[in-house]
Parts: sequence; structure tokens; C-alpha cells
Amino acid sequence: MQLPQFLQDFLKKGPAGAKKGLDAVATTSERGIWALKWSFIMLAITSALQVIVFFFSGSTALLADTIHNVADAATAIPLWIAFRYTNRAPTKRFTYGYGRIEDLAGVIILLIILASGIVAGYESIQRFYHPEPVKYLWAVAAASVVGFIGNEAVAIFRIKVGKEIGSAALIADGYHARTDGIASLSVLLGVIGIWLGFPLADPIIGLIISFVIMKIVWRSGKDIFTRLLDGVDPAVVDEVRASAAKVPGVLGVDRVRLRWLGHKLNAEVDVAVADTMNVGQAHELGEQVVAQLRQDVQYLTTALVHTDAASAAAHQHA
Repeated sequence: MQLPQFLQDFLKKGPAGAKKGLDAVATTSERGIWALKWSFIMLAITSALQVIVFFFSGSTALLADTIHNVADAATAIPLWIAFRYTNRAPTKRFTYGYGRIEDLAGVIILLIILASGIVAGYESIQRFYHPEPVKYLWAVAAASVVGFIGNEAVAIFRIKVGKEIGSAALIADGYHARTDGIASLSVLLGVIGIWLGFPLADPIIGLIISFVIMKIVWRSGKDIFTRLLDGVDPAVVDEVRASAAKVPGVLGVDRVRLRWLGHKLNAEVDVAVADTMNVGQAHELGEQVVAQLRQDVQYLTTALVHTDAASAAAHQHA
């Protein structure tokens, strides 16, 4: 789905996009906070409209969708806190800084989504045993369309900014909002079912939405916990290796270690250099490798390059 032109122009505003190097942390954090603020406002408005319609209609499917949208809006709070802490300087106790808080915020988001799925599923099952008539079908249908539009706009917003700043938590939250939009649109199917004389369509759709929520938890959970365990995309490792290898004077790239700290990527690279190089020359070459890595690798903020004489590197590799 493409956003209208005025919304596309809006996405280009706000804090600048992601930069490379050490100055990227504050800039990307501010952009993440900016995205969270506006997506929270959009989802709050969407949820408020749906709450009003549910109060008068009594639709279980709409209730499940509303609970999900409220939970989605609430996920902005732990992410906002995480982005704020990311800007803090490292300390003697937390020598790597506070970037890992963003990953912990992702875990909190998963728990919020999980809780919303359980509540929505419980309410849907209750309606099977205690059915109630759904009123104002036209309003429920309108609320489902509003929910879809609001969530899809937020999804595009969060995913775009999340990819710009390299935030797995914000990207996961964006895909969560996209699935919310599909769930909102499915409420319309419940309305059609009731209109055709099948009242159980409403709790059935509510139950389906609950299963969709659980699927989101599983998919997003894999990404979040991969980062918590210092997992990275193998393609990024290959990118780092290729970038270091093309620096003149580098005879080989041995060990490459990467880790995400929130939306910051840290690298440790061992390179082999000529045996004839003195300490000063090896150090200068290491600085060239760092500069090349920052130029080629997106989201990289810190790189530690260790140089070994080619003969020693070959012995260690063996």
C-alpha cells in the first residue's frame, strides 16, 4: 500500500536519517523517538474511534481488534524509553553503553502483544457460550476500515524509519502494525457474516485475530531474541569481510565478530598484514580498515581492528 503524497513528504521531515560513524547514535535515536511519537498519536486516534463503536455495537471481533490496537499503541512507551537511554554515554559499570535496553524493550513489546492475544482470545471464546447481538453493523464496518488505514499508515512509517536506523524492535513493531491492519479488515468479514444471518461469525473472527496475534509473537520473537544472543545476519559478516579485504595492504581477513547493541552495530576484525610492517604502519593500516568499514557497512558505529603479521596469522588460523 502506498501512502498519499503528503504523508510521504511528512516521512522525509523530522530528524535526519541514519548516518554512519559515532555521531549516528544520537541522530538515529531522535528519529526513532519522532517516529514513535507520531505513530502513537495515529494509533491512539484509531483506537479511540473503535472503542466508541464497540461500546454501542457490542462486536467481539471489533473488541479483539481494539485491544490489539491499544496494545500496539502502548508498545511505543518501552521503545521511547529505550531510545532515550541509548543516547547516554558508557560508564565504568556499563562499558558498552545502554544500547541493549532497546532489545529488552523488544521483549516487553512481545509480552504486551502476547497479553493482547490472550485477552482477545478469551473474550472471543466467551461469546461462543454467551452470544450477544451486534448492533450498528454499518458503524462496525466503518471502524474496521478505519483500523486498517490507521495501522497500515503506522506500519509503513515504523518499518521505513526502523530500516533507516537499523532498529529490529521498531521494524518488528511496524510489521506488528501491518498485521493489525489486516486483522482490522477481517472484522468486516464478521459484519458480512452477521448481515447474512450467521451471528457466530463475530466471535469466530475475533478468535482468528487472536491466532494472528500469536503468529506475530512467534515471528517477531525470533528476531528479537536473535539479537539478544548477539546473532547477526551472515550476509553482514560477509559484507564486513569483503570491505576489510579490499583495503590495500590487507593480505587476509581472519576473524570477524559482530554484535548489535540496540540499533548500533559493533565490529571486531582481525586482519593479516605483511611481516615487514612496523607497529606504526600496522596501526595506520588498521585505521584505514576502520574508515573503509564505516563507509561500506550500514549502522556500523564502532570497529576494532587487530593486525597480525601474515606468518603469525596463518599459524593462528591453523
